[in-house]
Amino acid sequence: MRLINLFFILILFFGCKKNNPPQAPDATSLLFPERSSECTIGTDLNSTTTEVEFRWQKAKNTDTYVLRVTDVMANTSQRIEVVTQSARLPLHKGTLYAWQVSTKNDDVQEIVLSEEWQFYNAGFQTTYAPFPAVINSPISGTSVNSNNIGQIALDWTGADIDNDILAYELYFSTTNPPTAVIQTLSVTTTRLNVDVASNTVYYWKIITRDKEGNESDSGVFDFRSL
Repeated sequence: MRLINLFFILILFFGCKKNNPPQAPDATSLLFPERSSECTIGTDLNSTTTEVEFRWQKAKNTDTYVLRVTDVMANTSQRIEVVTQSARLPLHKGTLYAWQVSTKNDDVQEIVLSEEWQFYNAGFQTTYAPFPAVINSPISGTSVNSNNIGQIALDWTGADIDNDILAYELYFSTTNPPTAVIQTLSVTTTRLNVDVASNTVYYWKIITRDKEGNESDSGVFDFRSL
């Protein structure tokens, strides 16, 4: 009787295991270069270029990782696919980069993206422009309900290696791109309620300025108010 029970248990175990569908990969967590930092660790290749090692955590259900590194100002990208949790790429010195890792599983079509981090590859600068503001909400392209007085909260995050952000300029309108500054905000203000009309698409961006006269542009984001 004990052998018979064991036999049925094995059948159930392997039957259930066989029927389990393949799972989508998890998103990985980025490790280095750190977010909103100056990357000073790299191998000099020449006077203008260093080779930087990117590192991230192991993700479940993942066969390969795709690293994408973008020169933010030039809007050009490098891409490399690996099976490990690191990869090396040559980067220009003193340049602002954004990087992201996507995870892939050979048995499913879904590809999962990590967060996107920005950093400066160290060069010869004594001062850096602020990082472009990261837009937290509303997420671009989404529809958003206004509150009971017809307002929607705009939320962003700013960062600067020199820690000398002076102000944020908020551009907000129903035209793309928005050209008028509706408010200049202190460094301590990264959230603002704006008046909206129902069923209307709005465009907005943040210009970040520092005390040295440097500035950065978040790029234009949009949402529809409901």
